[in-house]
Amino acid sequence: MAISGLSKMAATALLLVLAIVPAALAVTYTVGDAAQWDSGVDYTAWVKGKTFRVGDTLEFKYGPSHSVNEVNKAGYDSCGGTAIDTHSGGDTTIDLDKVGPRYFYCPTIGHCQGGMKLAVTVVAASSGTPAAPTPPSTTPGTPSTPGSTPDAGTPGTPASGSTSPPPPKASGASKGMMSYVLVGVSMVLGYGLWM
Repeated sequence: MAISGLSKMAATALLLVLAIVPAALAVTYTVGDAAQWDSGVDYTAWVKGKTFRVGDTLEFKYGPSHSVNEVNKAGYDSCGGTAIDTHSGGDTTIDLDKVGPRYFYCPTIGHCQGGMKLAVTVVAASSGTPAAPTPPSTTPGTPSTPGSTPDAGTPGTPASGSTSPPPPKASGASKGMMSYVLVGVSMVLGYGLWM
């Protein structure tokens, strides 16, 4: 069966588009969702259920009293140390470009100690297994019973009277895997067109 030049061009264009799909499905996470990068947000809870992959982006949106420092684990644990990178200006985008843990905190006095810090673990883009969130590095307090209010002084918990952050958005993991399935199917179909 002969295939016209136009059909071959259409098949080639389709294959190119489908090969680009994985990069197009990278996820941009607004840190803290609607609460953004601010005091009183439980970023340990915000990370739960999310899979951060190479190619994804963290977007920090914040007011003038905040900024973002990227640090190593020791700096994260101590809320200090030398920053790997510093950002200010209210809108910071961090590309997750390598596998491994990444650590961030607000260097404004008292903010990190009050829980304004974030640890994420970045997995390979092709990984199908969700990453476990990095556990908080603070010493856990006495476990609370259901229905009780956590102590306002406990790092990582919102202060009394503050609203809870919205539920986490769905992870981009299923989108990423689906894109690889589409690329595989399109390659098989494309191979069939050329034969």
